[in-house]
Amino acid sequence: MTKAKNFSLETAEGTKTLSDYAGAALVLYFYPKDMTSGCTTQAQGFRDKKAEFDAAGAQILGVSKDTLKSHEKFASKEGLNFPLGSDAQGHVCEDYDVWKEKSMYGKKYMGIERSTFLIDSAGNLVREWRKVKVPGHVDEVLEAVKSL
Repeated sequence: MTKAKNFSLETAEGTKTLSDYAGAALVLYFYPKDMTSGCTTQAQGFRDKKAEFDAAGAQILGVSKDTLKSHEKFASKEGLNFPLGSDAQGHVCEDYDVWKEKSMYGKKYMGIERSTFLIDSAGNLVREWRKVKVPGHVDEVLEAVKSL
């Protein structure tokens, strides 16, 4: 098993590190930008299934490069019931290899590749999803959590 990379992220609840989640599974998901359609749909999916993730023994932490202020606005607007980590410097995005060259309308730029990582209660990286498509993704992650 591969150990998950440690992280330190500012959230509205204070700094969160990997060790804060010891003893529980962690769904660590990276998304491109607060208040955009796909990211909002994804966050709403995790919000709506939070009780099921809790029952399965898993915590949820969303991560983007947006500021804490942006995260707080997004979380408040969408009624999110899990923390959002601000990785403004991009260190955690780089550690998890989600900072990628992307292309839109023929223009290349750097951005977060929507990705989810499932970390078990011992801090092992047990599953990863890259280039995530939002429809059905939350249910797929929940099934993986239940199988731990």
